[in-house]
Amino acid sequence: MAYEAGALEATLAAAAGGDADLFAELRTSYVESVDRQVDLLARARCDGNWQMAAMRLKGIAASFHSASLLMLADEALDAAPGDPAVVRRLRAYIAEFSAD
Repeated sequence: MAYEAGALEATLAAAAGGDADLFAELRTSYVESVDRQVDLLARARCDGNWQMAAMRLKGIAASFHSASLLMLADEALDAAPGDPAVVRRLRAYIAEFSAD
């Protein structure tokens, strides 16, 4: 899934209020939060841990108005725990977002 600029960038910009350093810090925090939950998904060995990490991803997506991440989190919720395809798509999302 490709990263789509838009509501997420607008949310970060509104929160930063024109402060470029704060914008960069918020962006970094977003990436770190998503990456932490994706790592937990990758290591999950039971339904409960998988579901918890996927729900946290969904919460991050909702908080930052990221439609792309929300769709990926929903995919994770519908997938079997440990599904490597879901984890790969989430890691690709992080890599693409970080590259921008």
